[in-house]
Amino acid sequence: MDKQVQMSETFRIGALLAVVGGWLDAYTYVCRGHVFANAQTGNMVLLGINLAQGNLRGALYYLTPVIAFFLGIIVAEMTRLKFRGGAAIHWRQLILALETLVLAAVAFFPQGKADMEANVLVSFVSSLQVDSFRKMNGNNFVTTMCTGNLRSATEQLCSFRITGDRGALRRSLQYYGILAFFIAGAAAGVLAADAFSAYSVLLACIGLAAAFLLMLEKPPAAGR
Repeated sequence: MDKQVQMSETFRIGALLAVVGGWLDAYTYVCRGHVFANAQTGNMVLLGINLAQGNLRGALYYLTPVIAFFLGIIVAEMTRLKFRGGAAIHWRQLILALETLVLAAVAFFPQGKADMEANVLVSFVSSLQVDSFRKMNGNNFVTTMCTGNLRSATEQLCSFRITGDRGALRRSLQYYGILAFFIAGAAAGVLAADAFSAYSVLLACIGLAAAFLLMLEKPPAAGR
């Protein structure tokens, strides 16, 4: 591992969080009304459609998770500014702890009756993660969505084919690896949802806890 890379930016942490990202999308789709709460593009499209149709109630339904995502970014940024450089605990570990607490609460929301509230909180968790974990070995990536990672993976692969740069190949494989872990998380999330229903989100907390513990390790000469 590169000594200049923070532990929070290693492939191991990225892979764990990608599994959680895929798990949460599977969870909200299977258990919480067939929606994907991680990405907000679809919600914004449906918001626009409902506004165009004059359906304000429907527009509000899709606006709510977007606002939750917005608030999550603010919370993540405030946490970073307030606790960055703390000696006892990394600010990103505080984000992971908050994610875990929120998801643990979501598990006990009545299925069917409180799906919108659950999806809003998952959107909040997703935004915390998106804003806090943006780098992998110095490169931009996303743990809860795939489009950008797929673009970056293929771009680096093309770069390798053109230039022969082995670093580009390594970066491409890392991006494809994150995509594979996301898909594996989604598959595992479906199986868990079938077995444990709404409570299956508690298992996603294990991945967050593992990432939290891994961040207690410090790479040699790595800075925070």
